[in-house]
Amino acid sequence: MVRGSRSGLPVIVAVHSTALGQAVGGLRMWHYSDWRDGLADALRLARGMTYKAAAAGATKGGGKTVVALPAVTSEALRRDALLDAGDVIESFGGRYATAPDVGTSEADMDVIATRTPHVFCRPLASGGSGDSSPATAAGVVAALRALGPLAGRRFAVVGLGRVGGAVASTLAAAGAALVVTDVDPSRRALADSLGATWVTPAEALTADVDVVVPAALGGLLTAEVVPALRCTAIAGPANNQLADDAVADLLHARGIVWAPDYVVSMGGVINAIAVEIDGASAAEAAARVDGIGDTVRDLLDIAGRDGVTPARAAMDRARSRLAAGLVHSGRD
Repeated sequence: MVRGSRSGLPVIVAVHSTALGQAVGGLRMWHYSDWRDGLADALRLARGMTYKAAAAGATKGGGKTVVALPAVTSEALRRDALLDAGDVIESFGGRYATAPDVGTSEADMDVIATRTPHVFCRPLASGGSGDSSPATAAGVVAALRALGPLAGRRFAVVGLGRVGGAVASTLAAAGAALVVTDVDPSRRALADSLGATWVTPAEALTADVDVVVPAALGGLLTAEVVPALRCTAIAGPANNQLADDAVADLLHARGIVWAPDYVVSMGGVINAIAVEIDGASAAEAAARVDGIGDTVRDLLDIAGRDGVTPARAAMDRARSRLAAGLVHSGRD
């Protein structure tokens, strides 16, 4: 925790684990009622990134940067805060690299890059990997293929933004039947072009399909919704899909497979890390993203073998990889 020399604002960098490699995690700039709320956010999110990366098979650890902004923030103060954050990140000597998160953008990463090279998800014009949505969508499709063939099956895509729209387009091209929705009615033009059936968000979630693909806001899978579901599987890029952890058990009891969202949605992060941090070629990065499908298959195999939920299998996998990483590095 450092008070920025330019901005005078609290800059918090939390590194939770480097057992599997360099810690990575986004830079969040937010208005907190108390800076200690920002500290709690940084600690919680850094820990979460450790387990997300480990479960997804990435050779990275978890970290987070949080800058607590005042209620009124000028552009000049915001830029100073970004520069201050870059200085703090640089002080870690490469053990941690940051990327965009809530309140920050690809362009902001260019500002940070003037103070440290340990930053990714920069614009294409700056030599970065650019828009992450195509890679995120590719990872989602890889996960869906792990659940079965695409052709001839029915999918409900909830949300037709940049990621959801790309997923829906790929599914349609592969011969899948689609039910789609979005809170933005203008997205209906895409639905029509794909020959998809347009319904309300509530109808899409409980549609009679093989797979539901949540691609909008999180928290949509609740204890009240589960009894009304008519799908056999759920896999999508929306974050925090489960209203609470107990919902995973309810889905399991109904025989509905839930592929953990933090694995399914990792394509953009995996691609950016591969290209910008690891120096991988486009083909190598694409292969890593496609590996999300193998990870999902492994998790489902473990869950079936052990009689546990895929969420539990993902956490067990993450803990096992982290433990192995600590032993390999000589730490405990």
